Amino acid sequence: MTQNQTRPIRVIVVDDSALIRKLLARILDQAPDIEVVDTATDPYDARDKIKRHDPDVLTLDVEMPKMDGITFLRNLMRLHPMPVVMVSSLTEAGAEVTLEALELGAVDFVTKPGSDVAHALEAYADDLIQKIRTASRIRVQARSAPAARPSPAASSGTASGTRRFRTTDRIIALGASTGGTEALKEVLMGLPPDAPGIVITQHIPAGFSQAFAERMDRSTALRVKEAEDGDIVMPGHVFVAPGTDYHLRLDRDGARYVCRLDAQGPVNRHRPSVDVLFESAAQSAGANTVAALLTGMGDDGARGLLALREAGAHTIAQDEATSLVWGMPGEAVQRDAAVQVLPLGRIAGALLEDHRNAAAARADEGGTP
Repeated sequence: MTQNQTRPIRVIVVDDSALIRKLLARILDQAPDIEVVDTATDPYDARDKIKRHDPDVLTLDVEMPKMDGITFLRNLMRLHPMPVVMVSSLTEAGAEVTLEALELGAVDFVTKPGSDVAHALEAYADDLIQKIRTASRIRVQARSAPAARPSPAASSGTASGTRRFRTTDRIIALGASTGGTEALKEVLMGLPPDAPGIVITQHIPAGFSQAFAERMDRSTALRVKEAEDGDIVMPGHVFVAPGTDYHLRLDRDGARYVCRLDAQGPVNRHRPSVDVLFESAAQSAGANTVAALLTGMGDDGARGLLALREAGAHTIAQDEATSLVWGMPGEAVQRDAAVQVLPLGRIAGALLEDHRNAAAARADEGGTP
């Protein structure tokens, strides 16, 4: 559902806290192109008001009385799909539930304003308003329950608990933002446990990146963890940039690739930044990199993908049809940074094909496959 361009974006705020409802409504009403048409205290109240107002976007609290936000979201996406921005608490449980909400079809999320939000209210307001605007442009499809995930053994053809590695100096670098948690999951689920080492920057708040890494570790044949400074990038392992606090860079230590974290300022308004990761991969791994820039708002990663292409790397941008938001990959295409533009379902295969082609070339030259 997208808003009619002749009227403001119509929003309903759903939260059991009167203070949060008032704060979110006040923030959103500051934007000239957004109108909070109503607020709701719980899912039953929200159901009636959705029928009455037919809003363009819903903000939805995760934890509410009478019916939790996840149950309501599951029903909403099945019966009346619409763009939803989750409002999540900054807790381990809140992070896990929020990732489940994204899996069920929520467009994005913001953290619940805390007691210290006053000193950063302007930045919080800008983030919330931008996410509402982005959500209003997305056409959400009806969803059934997510399909059961294949076990790592089933997806890789490898016996449970057994991991087979090949010597390789190839690196896979991935970047994403809005819609990226689910896009990255689909790519990682398509890779075997002996895939080249993988480094990822996903725009995500601190406190959520570890939960995201743990969720990917349970869902895929790969070993996934939040990156720490000095981690050695090995085949079959995935390293996710810590949210908000650090950039993730790829560095070379002799014959090994290692993760480096730094707390320098935001790049393209983001920390971690995809450009930072991709540009470091261009410098440290160059043509030994295969990189994909996935769905996301803005242009972060486009410059870095171009640097990788110019360094001889194989570069991929997700296509518009399968991107939740074709901002970052679209900008990369505009800059001619992508060797291939592919639908999400073909990206894992393209990453593996590049790896196999490189291994075959080394074998022809008498190197190690």
